[in-house]
Amino acid sequence: MLSRTADHLFWMARYTERAENTARMLDVNVQTSMLPQSVQEQTQGWRALLGISELQYAFDQQYQSLEGREVIDFMVRDPGNSSSIVACLTQARENARAVRGTLTTEVWEIQNQTWLDMQRRLQTDLLETDPSKFFEWVKYRSHLSRGVTLGTMLRDEAVHFIRLGTFLERADNTARILDVKYHSGAPESGESMSQRDFYYWGAMLRSVSGFEIYRKVYRDVITPARIAELLMLRPDMPRSLLACMDEVVQNLHEVRNDVSADTERFAGRLRAELQFGKIEDILAEGLHDTLTRFLADIYELGNRVSRDFLVPLAA
Repeated sequence: MLSRTADHLFWMARYTERAENTARMLDVNVQTSMLPQSVQEQTQGWRALLGISELQYAFDQQYQSLEGREVIDFMVRDPGNSSSIVACLTQARENARAVRGTLTTEVWEIQNQTWLDMQRRLQTDLLETDPSKFFEWVKYRSHLSRGVTLGTMLRDEAVHFIRLGTFLERADNTARILDVKYHSGAPESGESMSQRDFYYWGAMLRSVSGFEIYRKVYRDVITPARIAELLMLRPDMPRSLLACMDEVVQNLHEVRNDVSADTERFAGRLRAELQFGKIEDILAEGLHDTLTRFLADIYELGNRVSRDFLVPLAA
């Protein structure tokens, strides 16, 4: 496959997944902002979201104050934010259009219709009156895109590059969603969990479609340690770091070439650390430090994939 075609497929998938995960992170904060808390705690929550998304500086350049509605506007439709949901879905559509001949008609129509529907929804007051409903729509369109891709496309290199982009992005964002809690300065143990903490973790689990899975796996009270284990180390949890790395390693193997051996070994090491890791050791080391290191490794892995398979970055 031509590297330019692979590049468009890879980034189409990453931008679609990024839009979904931005919606998930925002939804966590919208839900938790409704809990009883001080103005300082609420501001801290929104600031943590911007910080973990690496958007704090860009936000401060455009806004004088930090309020929930401004953060939502910035991360959904602000033209100055290249990582906003609008920007991501626009870039996903543009990348799909560039390789229209490689995609099935159904896959292209999903990308195009999502972009058109987004324009119409943002012309209403839905984002102001019911932001969670808008975020659910973003998640639904992402689910639809993945389902149609697997249901209509030949399982060739095109699908493998799409899957590779999807799961690299998902691993990055799952780590960020989990890390938002620890940027807020909350304790990493469930020993003294307050009622507010309980509702926060419940909202976070729902944001990654993990609440029912948690109940099925643990059948007990929600604790931060078990949530961290579920979202990091469970291979059967679809959005866990280990499940994502399993997919990354598998799809890398399917598209391997003469120069990708080091990248495959790098990805294999990341998977092995999760596969054989223990949540007790991770918490003892510090969950935030572990997630920060993982995010740096995922960023490096993305650069290695670009170097080995995709269009070279401009000098």
